[in-house]
Amino acid sequence: MSPMTTAPPGLDLERLRAHLDEALPTPTAGPLRARLFEGGRSNLTYLLDDGVSRWVLRRPPLGHVLATAHDMAREHRVLSALAPTAVPVPRPVLLVEDASVVGAPFYLMEYVEGTAHRDAKTLAALGESRVHALGLRLTDTLVALHALDPDAVGLAGFGRPEGFLERQLRRWGKQLDASRSREVAGVDELHERLARTLPDSPAPALVHGDYRLDNVLVGPADEITAVLDWEMSTVGDPLTDLGLLVMYTELARRFDGVLPGAALAPGFPSTAELVGHYAAASGRDVSGLGWYVGFASFKLAVVLEGIHFRYTQGGTVGAGFDRVGELVPAFVEFGLDAVKES
Repeated sequence: MSPMTTAPPGLDLERLRAHLDEALPTPTAGPLRARLFEGGRSNLTYLLDDGVSRWVLRRPPLGHVLATAHDMAREHRVLSALAPTAVPVPRPVLLVEDASVVGAPFYLMEYVEGTAHRDAKTLAALGESRVHALGLRLTDTLVALHALDPDAVGLAGFGRPEGFLERQLRRWGKQLDASRSREVAGVDELHERLARTLPDSPAPALVHGDYRLDNVLVGPADEITAVLDWEMSTVGDPLTDLGLLVMYTELARRFDGVLPGAALAPGFPSTAELVGHYAAASGRDVSGLGWYVGFASFKLAVVLEGIHFRYTQGGTVGAGFDRVGELVPAFVEFGLDAVKES
């Protein structure tokens, strides 16, 4: 995380403070400082501090010129719907769709204490029994999310569950076509096999879209204090979340250091145990999960191929991008193996 500053990229703190003093029930206690959280899929996330209170602000990436008000309003809507439920999320405080305040729409939410476990060493310090319990708790939280009735919590019309998997597969196929700069062995075969074996989805549920251990905060008593990063959320096939969790868990074990590797910590549940725990707690049939793991692998391969394409075009900044392209065939192979087992 970057250092606390009065001039972070993407925020005019004086203008922001003036707006918050008008919009919040209690004016800010003093000048604002901000710190940009590193990582994240696309939207920028900042810790705000006025010397007394702390909040978290989310805004679109710098230079984004599309209709971003929908993105911010969508995330804010999910948090507002989930705040009263058993799924822990930061409480939303304020939605501002007026781009003149910080240069883009944004929303403010409460700051939640907790640790996002991204590496095995930090997680292993908890000890094997606590690590094991946390892995199962991660699964229980996903079960709780999928048990919610989207309409009942105020998310009617949030997604289009009919034809969800077909649309998703078509979308990611188009993403692949837009990133083609070389031949990748097996990637078209994986896409075709996924299309040919498209499963019938179970009853729709609220889907997180990027559910994994480093997207939740863990409190001092090993409780999950918040599920973060809802920008990919929708209403659709809940097994896409489970397939993604399995894919991240398995690939972290195969590609240590490439993906967040917390699943390597001694005591973390095996994939079979995670899946069995989810099935028992949710009552859902997971016998066809291999397709969903294969689909998750295809999506990640497409994302990585897109990064590789941008690297070859000189469109990446920082170190490590030169090796991303080497990973894509391995992820495709993993996906093909998963689909064969479905």
